[in-house]
Amino acid sequence: MRAPRPKERRAISPRERDLPRQDVRTRPVRLKTAPPEAAPGPMPEPAAVTARPPVSRGSRRGLDAFAFFVANLQTGFGPFLAVYFTQAKWTQSDIGFALTVGSLVSLLGQVPGGAFVDAVRSKRFAAAVSVVGISASALALALWPSFLVVLLAMAVHSAASCILTPAIAAISIGLAGHAGAGERLGRNASFSALGNGFAAAGMGAVGYYLTNDAVFYLTAALVVPTLTAISFIRAEEIAPAPRAPAPVPDRASSGPAAGALRVLLANRALLCFAACMTMFFLANAAMLPLASSMLTLRAGETATALVAACIVVPQAVLVLSAPAVGRAAGRWGRRPMLLLGFAALPVRGLLFAYLDAPHWIVAAQVFDGISAAVFGVLVPLVVSDLTRGTGRFNLSLGAVGTAMGIGAAFSTSLAGMMADRLGTHAAFIGLAMVGVAALGLVALIMPETRREDA
Repeated sequence: MRAPRPKERRAISPRERDLPRQDVRTRPVRLKTAPPEAAPGPMPEPAAVTARPPVSRGSRRGLDAFAFFVANLQTGFGPFLAVYFTQAKWTQSDIGFALTVGSLVSLLGQVPGGAFVDAVRSKRFAAAVSVVGISASALALALWPSFLVVLLAMAVHSAASCILTPAIAAISIGLAGHAGAGERLGRNASFSALGNGFAAAGMGAVGYYLTNDAVFYLTAALVVPTLTAISFIRAEEIAPAPRAPAPVPDRASSGPAAGALRVLLANRALLCFAACMTMFFLANAAMLPLASSMLTLRAGETATALVAACIVVPQAVLVLSAPAVGRAAGRWGRRPMLLLGFAALPVRGLLFAYLDAPHWIVAAQVFDGISAAVFGVLVPLVVSDLTRGTGRFNLSLGAVGTAMGIGAAFSTSLAGMMADRLGTHAAFIGLAMVGVAALGLVALIMPETRREDA
């Protein structure tokens, strides 16, 4: 057998011999052998997810009743105060000073009150303490109607109210969650309007058939059903508001107050909303008092009944429409509802300016009810959207409330000057134009705040 001849090797030049040798041969890739399949068995259970407990019917009904009785409590400090002070032979200057003390405490205490509700762990406790403070103020007015006691009672009532309002909003959002907050706040507004109506009728009858002192005794006694209602709200069903991690303090920071102020000033959308609400109340707050004065001049003896109807009509619209507004805000977004509420204001002002018949003026108050339903739901809801996850909801709600109070305080002065110099007709047109400016401000600068995951 003939052996094969070896192949001739090519001669390698010295230059190629000095170059580093590169191995260009491909190496086989070793495949990792798959582990043998495990024997069939039960799948491993996923990690337990902390599920939010369902809200019981008792908690929902308890919050309904709590909103109703809180409105009863607050109604006792409404127009009945002026009647009570007048019967006690107070001068108008003393009455005005006492009411001014309450207004100033309410204006200055909303931001600290909201910060307190943010800081306290139990929102039910904050609400209960506020209810006790309001009841004690009513009892002090009935028992010791001296000047200093009345001033102290007015201050305590206003301070307690600054805590109570954000506490109710925090409990509502904690129970319903952010997705169901709109409908829940709508129910709150509806039951609150019902409470105002029942309390006005009941306290008016008590004051008429008994004495004006009895109105405040009744107000103080309402603490019992109010605290009973809040006891039905289960604390474990109120989800705490999520908090963002605390920022690293810098040299410019001087404490928690500076951090809270920085959170407010850094939230541009919240500042825009506060500016819009200031403009709204600058136009809105003086409309009903101005219309009441006009009805008094035109209607004579029936003016009291017509003014009462002007108060009842918006409350009735609020009761019927607030839950629907809450559902619509969750379905279509906050901005369309805001535009609706702001648009109702200039329409109402123009109707007041051009309508002469008293019953048509009462009918125009339907637009006030639309605005009241929108803002009773949207103010806490929008603030909740803009502060979600920051732990500053109640503080921000107090800041927006302060802005609303500033607008309302300047509204009566603006309307009074326009009415004295230009007439009531021109004053209504001027307020309507301010309302148009507020509507334009919302359309231009206010973003949609509803999140897709809400």
